[in-house]
Amino acid sequence: MIRKATPHDFAFVHGMYMHPEVNRFLLYEVMDTDEFRPVFDELLERGVKYIYENDELPVGMFKLVPNTNRSAHAVYLGGFAIHPNFAGKGYGSSMMNEIIEYAGQRSFLRIELSVYTENGKARRLYEKAGFREEGILRKLTYLKSENVFLDEVLMSWLSDKIK
Repeated sequence: MIRKATPHDFAFVHGMYMHPEVNRFLLYEVMDTDEFRPVFDELLERGVKYIYENDELPVGMFKLVPNTNRSAHAVYLGGFAIHPNFAGKGYGSSMMNEIIEYAGQRSFLRIELSVYTENGKARRLYEKAGFREEGILRKLTYLKSENVFLDEVLMSWLSDKIK
């Protein structure tokens, strides 16, 4: 089940973003709870942070950021992660299917995301869910902790209504 994040999710969300197995693939450099609090508060204020649960236990998270104006039919999917304790158990596919259904219920016809070119596991998951590669975003991400720039693949899922 997916639901919007609440203030009670702070520890889980911070723990996910800062987890050593997850952090490299997400947006934020490692930071302590005091540094992360304004980031989390902004995500809640904007209403874009979601939690994926199994039997009321949080196992994953993601962001859905709606586009505007002529792109209002599209939403950006970011911060997609399953907690490493639950990896390899099908939660990624289940969460992705629920995200697609949730977006469709809100009249979004396109879901877009970007993923590191080297993240083959995530790319395969997205392709399995119906996402297709659209191009390479060269040197889009800078990992300060590793002093390296990474390329990302832009991918999208399109509703049958616009295919």
